[in-house]
Amino acid sequence: MYVCDVQSELGMLRIDLKSTTPVYEQIANGLRAELVAGRFGPGEKLPTVRRLAIDLGVHHNTVAEAYRQLANEGWLELKRHHGAMVRERRLPRAGPEGKERFARPLRELVARALGEGLSPNAVAKEMMKSARKLGRGAI
Repeated sequence: MYVCDVQSELGMLRIDLKSTTPVYEQIANGLRAELVAGRFGPGEKLPTVRRLAIDLGVHHNTVAEAYRQLANEGWLELKRHHGAMVRERRLPRAGPEGKERFARPLRELVARALGEGLSPNAVAKEMMKSARKLGRGAI
């Protein structure tokens, strides 16, 4: 497994080049976690596509796709030659479909962890640690 932990202006982003999850999606997931945690406020600028691509060692189109995905979700405002800026965004209320979109990958992740030999107790402990962090406003 080739994992790249990169410290940038955005904090720590983890990219696994051997993962089945596309790199642009890994970048978007990492940035979304930073945005949800409130590490960037409305109006703040993110690094340029090229700067982040260089920091991560990926093609600029990969970062551009991650930024576009976040813009489509309402997190970023993209302006040509001006970069990406964090938008004011209220979190939507999740309906049954949103809850299922969350629960399904969580169940799959738990199954994968168990399939890799982690005990149910170890998985539960990690989930509880994450839940406590979430309760404190951290991710």
